[in-house]
Amino acid sequence: MIIKKLEVGPIMANCFILGCERTKESIVIDPGDDAEDILMALAKSALKVKYLINTHGHFDHVGANKRMKEVTNAILAIHPDDEPMLIELSRSAAMFGLSAENSPPADLLLNHGDQVSVGDITLEVIHTPGHSMGGICLYTKGHLFAGDTLFAGSIGRTDLPGGDFDTLINSIKSRLFGLPDDTIVYTGHGPETSIGNEKRKNPFLR
Repeated sequence: MIIKKLEVGPIMANCFILGCERTKESIVIDPGDDAEDILMALAKSALKVKYLINTHGHFDHVGANKRMKEVTNAILAIHPDDEPMLIELSRSAAMFGLSAENSPPADLLLNHGDQVSVGDITLEVIHTPGHSMGGICLYTKGHLFAGDTLFAGSIGRTDLPGGDFDTLINSIKSRLFGLPDDTIVYTGHGPETSIGNEKRKNPFLR
């Protein structure tokens, strides 16, 4: 399995490229900005994009959807509760003094328990509302792509529309903390962590 991490956009969101070594098929998780950098990273590894998956609909995680879709014609996927946010990106970015292109509509709506596969890799969709209503994490054995649900020593903010603190805490404890402790957590901002580390040390989750 190939995993590449890029920090994109003015808010330094993490974009992940997940590729199958055998087939060279790949998934781009959270193409938030800097589409040309993402495309260059794909080209360097000779990866073909099958899916563009948004863990949630905030502009810093989906801002490059339009360009990535135009170039790759990959399947754009998001949870149905966050799909309406895709056509509001320019407005939501402007609230922070930034800019973003509105996204094309999703080709695929992902719900809890769905699976997405590229080559020998299968990701399970885990719905984790709280940061946004349609926030999801993506899990394959040993690896969790958590979007803005869980961070190293912190959690996603809950003061934006659709956010709720109690819902987010419940999502993490009920749906993520049942994963093996050695599961690597690839966060939407900042460094990686593990499920076991967050169980022991995260002040929001003790």
